[in-house]
Order: sequence, then C-alpha cells, then structure tokens
Amino acid sequence: MPRFVELSLNRIFKSRWGVALVIAALVLLVVGTGRLFSDGDDRAGAVISTVSPAPVLSANPDDDDSVISADPPPSPTTDPGTAEPEAVAYAFASAWVNHRNISAGAWHDGLAPNATKDLSDDLAGVDPAGVPADRVLGRPAIVPVGEGLVDAVVTTNAGKLTLRLVAPDRHWLVDGIDWDAS
Repeated sequence: MPRFVELSLNRIFKSRWGVALVIAALVLLVVGTGRLFSDGDDRAGAVISTVSPAPVLSANPDDDDSVISADPPPSPTTDPGTAEPEAVAYAFASAWVNHRNISAGAWHDGLAPNATKDLSDDLAGVDPAGVPADRVLGRPAIVPVGEGLVDAVVTTNAGKLTLRLVAPDRHWLVDGIDWDAS
C-alpha cells in the first residue's frame, strides 16, 4: 500500500493540474474550517473594517490646558523715555517707502535705528528700487499679539505693510516685514 500512495502522489505533483488541484483543496479546507468555527458575523475577525470606530476622547475639552487663553493679549508697554510701538512702526514705514533717488546704503541707514540686528542684517544690500509703495497713509494700527510682541499694520498708497515689533528690554524694534498688495 505505501508504494501505491507514493506513486499516486508522485503522479499528482508531477502534473501542473495535480498541483493546482492540491492547492485548491487546501484553500477550500482552510476557508471551510474558518467558516465552521466562526459565529456567523462576517466582520468579527476582519482586520480592515469599513466602519471606523468613533474617536475616543482622552481629555475633557473644557479643561484649561494653558496653551490658549481666552483673555485678550496684554497691551504693549514701554519704559519711560522710549518710543511707543506706533511711533517706531511709523518711523520704520516712512523710511521704508523713502526709496526714490537714494542709495541702498542710505536707505538701509534710515531703517536700521528702528530694526532689530537680525532684520537690519537681512536688509543690508537690498535694492530699495523694489519697494512697491511711495508714501504712508495714516497712522499704524497696533494689534497686540503677546507680551512684548505686536503687529503694526501700516496702510500705504500701494497696499498694507505689516510690521512685527518686539520689545527686547522694553524697547520696541521692528523684527519682521510682510507686504500685502491691494
């Protein structure tokens, strides 16, 4: 009998059809066994589900996490004898729009007293001919962002100039420039 089994298996595995038949039988055996032991719920053992579970909250959203405060940002403060942020923004913006018939060095020298060292270094060598505005219209609008940090929105004849002012040692200086053409 063992010789008969050996010859039969040898004939089956030498043929492509025989190998395919054995693989199909194994697949049917595995699927049938899985269905026999399942409880009838098709999704019970699914690895990938079509319905995502509801998110689980791990914190109460009403608790104060001290990241964002509902209180308004503090008003800008200055030391006696130093310029207010509005005055610094106006002086910087006035020097910024003064770009006609002036050298790059003279234009930079007009900006430097009201700018941080980093911004002054960034503006060194900039060609003032690229400045899109020619004059400041009105006073800057100050928007407090945080303690020692404000934005000043300056309206010009060609758009809005937003200046980021910082107050290291309570002395206001322009640290960033953003231009919005209108």
